[in-house]
Amino acid sequence: MVTRKQFDDYMMPVYNPAHFIPVKAKGSIVWDSKNKKYIDFASGIAVTSLGHCYPPLVKVLNDQSKKIWHLSNAMTNAPALNLAKTLCKHTFADKVFFANSGAEAMEGAVKTARKYANQKYGKGKNEIVAFADAFHGRTMMTIALNGSERMTKGFGPMPSGIKHHPYNEIKGLDKVITKKTAAVVLELVQGEAGIIKAKRNFISKIKKLCKEKNVLIIIDEVQSGVGRTGTLFAYEQFNIKPDILTCAKGLGNGFPIGAILTKDHIAQSMQVGAHGTTFGGNPLACSVALEVINSMAKKRLLSNVMKKEKLFIKYLNTMNKKLNCFERINTAGLWIGCKLKVTENINLDSVLQQCYKNGLMVLKANNNTIRIAPSLIIEDKLIKSGLAIIEKSIIQLQKA
Repeated sequence: MVTRKQFDDYMMPVYNPAHFIPVKAKGSIVWDSKNKKYIDFASGIAVTSLGHCYPPLVKVLNDQSKKIWHLSNAMTNAPALNLAKTLCKHTFADKVFFANSGAEAMEGAVKTARKYANQKYGKGKNEIVAFADAFHGRTMMTIALNGSERMTKGFGPMPSGIKHHPYNEIKGLDKVITKKTAAVVLELVQGEAGIIKAKRNFISKIKKLCKEKNVLIIIDEVQSGVGRTGTLFAYEQFNIKPDILTCAKGLGNGFPIGAILTKDHIAQSMQVGAHGTTFGGNPLACSVALEVINSMAKKRLLSNVMKKEKLFIKYLNTMNKKLNCFERINTAGLWIGCKLKVTENINLDSVLQQCYKNGLMVLKANNNTIRIAPSLIIEDKLIKSGLAIIEKSIIQLQKA
């Protein structure tokens, strides 16, 4: 039997995993190595949006595994082409590039924006504007975009040409977005900050400045995309159309895949040899992702996300009235942040550990927010049972 000690013995210590080790899962239920059952309100950080071992995905993965597993990008493959066509059909995009992760997609998006700006406007147009409290990944470029000392300390020097501005702050935005700016990188919902939505006037100002100064808009939908907020992509709800969009996480339901979506005139700046990847466009990953998109594009599934969001809000508000445990509750579809009222016994780590003990998997956001990101098809009875565990856990800590 594998043990938590093996992690300490053999794994690089960049994580502090839970004391239990999951070994089996189905739908929104996970079992550990001791056969203890957990309700999954985490879905691998907003990844397994159709739940664990979703039968249609198991079928397409098994079918593809008997055909072709991998090809180099010296040739193409049918699953990648079919997925690209489907993504373009359902979005603003004309062209797609497949990567392996959200961070890799973000790296490629910045490269694409800079290459386009260089070709069209010259070498001086290369700056990237990003926002405080963002999260775009863990590579050197993406931690530079994040801008937080917590992310960058000890890893410098950072890639240059990046400016930061407060999120949702209009004042001074015109001093940051200039004629030297190649692209603005924006999350419409900041997940790691606690599910914070972009304000309408903030978006309008960005759109206006980018149009005036010929600046591309890169929208990071690595977490918010593929149904998480109740539409296939969040930009559909915010009256904004990206020039470049990145997605990953829910796209493969746990099978590693990322994607860059863009318009044809921007894609044409990336000629043969300008970018590449070993595993991006993998036939196995693309087969799974195509089934995910086909499932997610169904109106009934997306409308049910909004219904389930209301169920969460109702029960969390009732819980908060009873226990006075949250400073605020933020939601964006089935992406929920509950900012804790921290006390001597109640903090983010103590609540998470108590939830684990009581059979619930939840997430952290920021340093004081419980983040909930379940499967988008989680059953209502499991939503209620999981919320009952959160309530039970907080009551236990209040009485401790």
